[in-house]
Amino acid sequence: MTADNAPDAMTRRSPAPPSPPSPATPPTASRSLRILLVRDPHDADPLNVETIQAGLVSAGFTDIDTVDADLRLPDAIAARQPDLIIIASESAARDTVEHVCVSTQHAPRPIVLFTDNDDAQRIKAALTAGITAYIVDGLRAERVKTVLDVAYARFQLDQELRAELDATRLQLAERKEVERAKGLLMKERGMTEDEAYKRLRSMAMERGIKLVEAARRVIDVMS
Repeated sequence: MTADNAPDAMTRRSPAPPSPPSPATPPTASRSLRILLVRDPHDADPLNVETIQAGLVSAGFTDIDTVDADLRLPDAIAARQPDLIIIASESAARDTVEHVCVSTQHAPRPIVLFTDNDDAQRIKAALTAGITAYIVDGLRAERVKTVLDVAYARFQLDQELRAELDATRLQLAERKEVERAKGLLMKERGMTEDEAYKRLRSMAMERGIKLVEAARRVIDVMS
């Protein structure tokens, strides 16, 4: 995935994701989000942090905490439980990005990075690490809310797609277990495929369990 050097590279040029089924309106418009603003401790100029803070306040956000990307960051995230994380990093330092992403890997949430670094490799690395939106240059306070709305919508879509993929993988794995159990019944009991399936289904109904659980029991006994 690449990004243009224009200010809205990661927001204007990507196709707009379809609206999630619920809520119907962007989360930032319907409720107050808990926002954690993470400063890059290696940045000498805090201008980006101040601009982002001003944009958040002008957009009506009041629940904002600002912390440094240091060893205390995981504790800060655990204590504040933010709905969204913003990173202000002039150089998009790899250590800072990875530190934030690793700190949220067990409880994913949208992560927006504001930076001046438009290096293609740095952008790719940040997105691979888990950054939701990589915003290059041209930061203005009035753009902050729009950026957050788009990032939150994109994050929700990504989570829905991941959930669908996980469900598909689970169904495939369960189907393989049922097929294996059918194969064992056909081999050991001389059943046809249809008879083996009906036997599994009857076992599941009699014991009040799922078909895949009945298959697992057959596999445990007959393997």
